[in-house]
Amino acid sequence: MKKLSFLVLFVALTFVFGTAPADVQAKTTFVTIGTGGITGVYYPTGGAIAKMVNEKRKEYGIRATVESTGGSAFNINAIMAGDLEFGVAQSDRQYQAYNGTPGSEWDGKPQKDLRAVFSIHAETVDLIAAVDSGINTFQDLKGKRVNIGNPGSGFRQNAIDALEANGLDYEKDFHAESLKAPEAPSLIQDGRIDAAFYTVGHPSGYYKEATAGARKVKFIAIPNADKIVAKYPYYAAAKTLMSNYPGAANTEEAVETFGVKATFVTSAKVPDNVVYAIVKEVFDNFDKFVKLHPAYAGLTKEAMLTGLSAPIHPGAMKYYKEAGLK
Repeated sequence: MKKLSFLVLFVALTFVFGTAPADVQAKTTFVTIGTGGITGVYYPTGGAIAKMVNEKRKEYGIRATVESTGGSAFNINAIMAGDLEFGVAQSDRQYQAYNGTPGSEWDGKPQKDLRAVFSIHAETVDLIAAVDSGINTFQDLKGKRVNIGNPGSGFRQNAIDALEANGLDYEKDFHAESLKAPEAPSLIQDGRIDAAFYTVGHPSGYYKEATAGARKVKFIAIPNADKIVAKYPYYAAAKTLMSNYPGAANTEEAVETFGVKATFVTSAKVPDNVVYAIVKEVFDNFDKFVKLHPAYAGLTKEAMLTGLSAPIHPGAMKYYKEAGLK
């Protein structure tokens, strides 16, 4: 009886003083995923990945959270500074950051610790304009009020590349606004700006909001996509389907433009086991993942390993080799 009482006392003390089994004491690793505006595809993408990992937090010891941010460049810089562990970034921004591309914010400062994890959906660079603004062609932007995007966002540079390819200077030819993406649709509807650029996967809540108001809005074709693609290897010619936006004033089925891919990136300093766990959850639950947003339609596992211009993180590569993808 004394032995039994002593055993009960010992078990109780283990819980009181923290000498519980190692798996109970295991330290939780906290990771934050940087995304973009809440009306884009980055935010739900980050949320979906975090949810998958958190459902296995007892197995992996990882707790993931999502942060709405200024977009691609912000995410890359925050990852490099150690403020984020993961982030979604456009393929062109990944390329520019890793290579320190002249003219980019990383000009002469290559981010050699940047690592690719996987790519996700395709994104098109689009321009919308209010019908009553008189903007019917790209050249009609002259003298208008146009949002080209906030500094640090990927779509701002896309807009500048499109403008340069068509002989327009945003500092001279029109009044350029530097607004975050979620601000633009309501400002167009309020008559405070005439047009706006944005880069996103479709269908997008941003464009649904912009085309659903009383002020009629249309998509404007971006000319010279072939010229843009020839100059920048991370771009590809594309079309934006108007069937996604019945509220738009367009009559054509698709509008000519160009695009990039959304990619998931991290740092070389993030542990292999953490990256491995995230990749495993996304790819092992691939069928579930692609149903989370219409922008993922047609996505394949093989396609998720394309458009990566930084080295693949060893933790991700470990999974790809095990799965026969590399």
